[in-house]
Amino acid sequence: MRRQIILSTVAAALIGALAAIALPQGGFAAGEPMVGGAAMYPSKNIIENAINSKDHTTLVAAVKAAGLVETLSGPGPFTVFAPTNAAFAMLPKGTVEELLKPENKAKLTRILTYHVVKANALSTAVNKMIKDDSGKHTITTVSGDKLVATMKDGKIMLTDENGGTATVTIADVRQSNGVIHVIDHVLLPK
Repeated sequence: MRRQIILSTVAAALIGALAAIALPQGGFAAGEPMVGGAAMYPSKNIIENAINSKDHTTLVAAVKAAGLVETLSGPGPFTVFAPTNAAFAMLPKGTVEELLKPENKAKLTRILTYHVVKANALSTAVNKMIKDDSGKHTITTVSGDKLVATMKDGKIMLTDENGGTATVTIADVRQSNGVIHVIDHVLLPK
């Protein structure tokens, strides 16, 4: 009898603990990747997840200014190499503010679409393409410009047309319409 009471108490405690960590969207904290302090849900699209990341507020503002919210909320699939706020902060002073002006919408759109590929490219696929192409794989982005993917110390590296590089710091953040790979630098087309 005492053993049954103890087991019932333990079971109730476990159920209570699981209920406490359940997230409002129905996932569990341990199962969803965290980006910018927010859980990323594979049932949500790129925009729905990105707006919750405190590390991507600049990217979200830029996407809104470029009029790309509807596109990146669409069916995709898209692979987005998502620069963090810190990556945008590395650009020369005043660059982001200048790009967000309405008269620079075309330039901003080109830079943002340089970070998007019309595919669902998980890191395993990118790694295979790099390996199959003798260590360097050229990627054509939505902007029509090229990136070169390589591997360094087990991480995917992207080189832009100006020789700038970005490292994928968080890979394979699955979305309902593709995947996000968080990067540490903004990539710039020529």
